[in-house]
Amino acid sequence: MGLYVHHNEDGTTTGRNEDTGFTVTLADEEEVKRQLYEDAGWEYTPPPPPAPPGVHRFCLMDEWSGTGGIDDERYARLRARPPEGCVPADRGGFALECERPGKSLLDAVAGTVAEIRREHGVVMNSLGVEKPQEWFGADDKDGHAARIVAHLLLMTARHASLLGYGRKDLVRLLDATGVR
Repeated sequence: MGLYVHHNEDGTTTGRNEDTGFTVTLADEEEVKRQLYEDAGWEYTPPPPPAPPGVHRFCLMDEWSGTGGIDDERYARLRARPPEGCVPADRGGFALECERPGKSLLDAVAGTVAEIRREHGVVMNSLGVEKPQEWFGADDKDGHAARIVAHLLLMTARHASLLGYGRKDLVRLLDATGVR
């Protein structure tokens, strides 16, 4: 089954259920999603209300190959004492659903990843973004596009270390791009 949502240039959202041919275009994206789910016979759960200013919601995961589920013994201490604002979750593997303060999403993620590594010796290396190449919402510094950036940076750091690259190599590459 394929449910697709597309953001139109005029600010509307179009949703389509490929199986039934049902298509709807509305200004309210959540109503489009609700109608798509209803057409597919699925229960729709609306998103939670927005986080307060300066607080960011994200999911951290350890996607290291061979990780066990939420009950894996490697995460026992982290399950027992997760960082404030984070709750252990099962996302097909160990994950933390977090609502943490920060100047930006990247700041909140960086602080949380550092705290987990320092206090538990675990490096969370993903935000669980399934299709990072599907770029949208680039005008929202703390929205989906920011989650993609954080996910790719965490994934890159992990994969680079497996290849023998260190921090200096990654910083050199970033500096070469001219990013400020």
